[in-house]
Amino acid sequence: MPFNVMIVDDAAMMRLYIASFIKTLPDFKVVAQAANGQEALDKLTTVPDVDLILLDIEMPVMDGLEFLRHAKLKTRAKICMLSSVAVSGSAHAAKARELGADGVVAKPSGTVSHDLEEKTGDELARTMRTLVAA
Repeated sequence: MPFNVMIVDDAAMMRLYIASFIKTLPDFKVVAQAANGQEALDKLTTVPDVDLILLDIEMPVMDGLEFLRHAKLKTRAKICMLSSVAVSGSAHAAKARELGADGVVAKPSGTVSHDLEEKTGDELARTMRTLVAA
């Protein structure tokens, strides 16, 4: 049975790239998508069986860091930051971990990374599998 994934990113094209990548992974399926943290929090009440959330940081209405402040009270899902500003060792990555992010993967080429699968796919798949196995 595949693990259920929610994608949270304000860029519709990026959500499409992430969902397309996840379709190549037989052990995961996308069950929800949201354009900002507030929408994601709202969806957690209607889509309760989310195992993993892939979360951008920079979004309107409610950003990823603010989402993290609320999410752990609403879900047991593992949360992986997938952001162009949360590169390993950055202040954003450290803050995300401090607020409860379980993993951090950098988008390879900015806000809308059309090359996600090609450049970061292996790392993202490995991180996703590690998080849901924990």
